[in-house]
Amino acid sequence: MNTSNSGITVSYTQESNFEQAINGRIATLWQTREEGFIKSFDKTKLFWVKLTKPEHNKAMVIVNGRIECTWKYQELFYDLFQQGYDIYSYDHRGQGYSDRLIEDKQMGYVDEFDDYVKDLDVIIKHFDLTGYSTYHLLGHSMGGNIATRYIQTHPEHPFHAMALSAPMFGVNLPWHLKPIAPLLGQVLTAVYPKPTFAPGQAPYFPKPFEGNYLSQSDVRYHWFRRLYEEKPEIKIGGASTRWVWQGLMASKQCLLMTRQIKIPLLLIQASEDKIVSNDDQIRFIKKLAKTNQQCALKIIYGSRHEVLFEQDEFRNDALHTTLSFLNQY
Repeated sequence: MNTSNSGITVSYTQESNFEQAINGRIATLWQTREEGFIKSFDKTKLFWVKLTKPEHNKAMVIVNGRIECTWKYQELFYDLFQQGYDIYSYDHRGQGYSDRLIEDKQMGYVDEFDDYVKDLDVIIKHFDLTGYSTYHLLGHSMGGNIATRYIQTHPEHPFHAMALSAPMFGVNLPWHLKPIAPLLGQVLTAVYPKPTFAPGQAPYFPKPFEGNYLSQSDVRYHWFRRLYEEKPEIKIGGASTRWVWQGLMASKQCLLMTRQIKIPLLLIQASEDKIVSNDDQIRFIKKLAKTNQQCALKIIYGSRHEVLFEQDEFRNDALHTTLSFLNQY
């Protein structure tokens, strides 16, 4: 796909050549990555990757979502790398190649949601991002929440602007459960001393493409499911009661502390999202706009939750909007 982005011609990977690209030029770039482990504040080992080129003068830190990992993001890393970005990313504690936190390695779990935010701070300091002319932050879903909480609580951060893809500022729950969900999560966590799946959550299983809530891109969806079968150690299933409770509390904090966000922020919403709450995203951006005039909302009509792994028409739009926005800062 070629489109004009601030006068620049941009090409993104397309579904028609996805298999060829993911096994060819994307794989070739992925082979050049640096990777490693770093111990976080509590000795939890975090897995990180970076893709760099001496000619690049822009840095992008990418914070992925729940059940995700850096390996899943190869196509996005490639497309952003082609735009002159050095790419920095990592796996959250409890998922990907980072340390799992409990006996059931496939249950989504975190002690305190703030641990994710502390991890991001550790990772950013470890990467030593000095020397670039531009610093950007991109967060998806749970990663959008973590990136937001990081900016809100670390005023000394290095970033010039940020973009959030389908950020988790609330979970898509039935209306009657919304008011009691945080309390219910807290109570269930107290009742079951051993980590337990939250109601409706289950161990990992590869949900069929038909009727999935993540993406309408057949080729991208099947590739990521195949990746998890080839690398079973990166699989992660449903969330624990504690994760749900902590996630909902962190979502509330994002909404409460909008005035602490002083850099340009783009929020990309998927109109057909059934994972996170679009109403809470609207609440967030309306509140932010009162104190931050450099914020924007882009609704990708027809897209499901994983906007950056969607069919071309949605993904192209999301990428083009993101790059156009970030290129201004």
